[in-house]
Amino acid sequence: MNNVAQMRKVEHRLPQEPEFLRRQVDVYYQDRVAPWGGGHIMIGQVPGKDALRLLSNDYLCMARHPEVIEAQCRVLKCSDPEMLMAAVFLHGDNPQARFEQQMAQWMQAQSAVLSQSGWAANTGLIQAIAGPGVPCYIDMFAHASLWEGIRSAQANAHPFRHNATEHLDALLRRHGPGVVIVDSVYSTSGSIAPLRDIVDVVERHGAVIVVDEAHSLGTHGPEGRGLVVDLGLTSRVHFRTASLAKAFAGRAGIVTCSERIAEFLKYTANPAIFSSGLLAHEMAGLEATLRVISHSDDRRRRLHRNADYLRCGLSELGYNLELSEAQILGLEAGPELATMALRDALEARGVFGSVFCAPATPKNRSLIRFTVNSDLTLAELDRVINVCAEIRDEVGLADWPSTRRRRHAPLAAVANA
Repeated sequence: MNNVAQMRKVEHRLPQEPEFLRRQVDVYYQDRVAPWGGGHIMIGQVPGKDALRLLSNDYLCMARHPEVIEAQCRVLKCSDPEMLMAAVFLHGDNPQARFEQQMAQWMQAQSAVLSQSGWAANTGLIQAIAGPGVPCYIDMFAHASLWEGIRSAQANAHPFRHNATEHLDALLRRHGPGVVIVDSVYSTSGSIAPLRDIVDVVERHGAVIVVDEAHSLGTHGPEGRGLVVDLGLTSRVHFRTASLAKAFAGRAGIVTCSERIAEFLKYTANPAIFSSGLLAHEMAGLEATLRVISHSDDRRRRLHRNADYLRCGLSELGYNLELSEAQILGLEAGPELATMALRDALEARGVFGSVFCAPATPKNRSLIRFTVNSDLTLAELDRVINVCAEIRDEVGLADWPSTRRRRHAPLAAVANA
């Protein structure tokens, strides 16, 4: 019997699970799998060759850009040995320091600190600047990494209603100065934060503000520098963060801040200390991407034109997209079984979006997210619109909670006038 056959015959025995672990796993299967009737909300069909995939955060189609690929290949073919270590050990002139300087200049900031991911950037920043008991005021739709940062810091979370500056103001009056945390563009609905109003509230209370620009860096503002630059708020926002796995199509995160705090973060934020730095070819790819993005106004125009076209077409069909103001469109079916029905109807016709459910969304507000990119053609957008028209009755669009909210919104506006 050969070695492969012997390996197949080996019975892998596992240690017995203790009761606390078994209970923890059982909760998942009882609460998150059993109600789905044998299916799984995150597992649908496999896209075919002709499928339309509105799944990717590569908004400007940078992942296969020839300049980016060439820059990465050039470094990979270099014979110089590469040091694999945490960035905390990097000193003097090095690729990471150079890229941080380039990003800071481009984003009109004093300094920038590179992280391994957007998650690491957010959790590391909040963990470092908000200690135990510090009040953190966070938009209820802010990214999960920002909430995780609050937990890591052992700070006090005070969620405020989405984009509700009055509620934020009331919480700051009650609990005092702290860290205010928002996204510029929210990842589930595509809504845009009223940053000018929020900054006014922050300054009035002497608080600190963190703006996550993951979904606006590269896509908004002059040369794609983001919404904070676009609105002229660079001197009034303490921290900006971004995942470089969106428009930059890489694998990194960035924090902008003052020079003084940049050094503090590099030697205080846990992801900076305890995770290895980026590899040389990754740095080369990010540098090339920055050069391309800075000169991609045509791609940004196509991106926003495509998003506006699809949003208008779906809204006319009755889908509630009133929150969407960017390249993200959320079809909010509500209960998870309704979202599974929507997913199946779309995928059966070759249209694939991303499923978002708890904990990424509030309970019973699950949705299918469409992310638009700059290379989608008019014919492809029309195909999505036609499919969404065809399935309205099949998925029960008229009975969705989001549809009812849209129907009642004009009446509420009249009543409050």
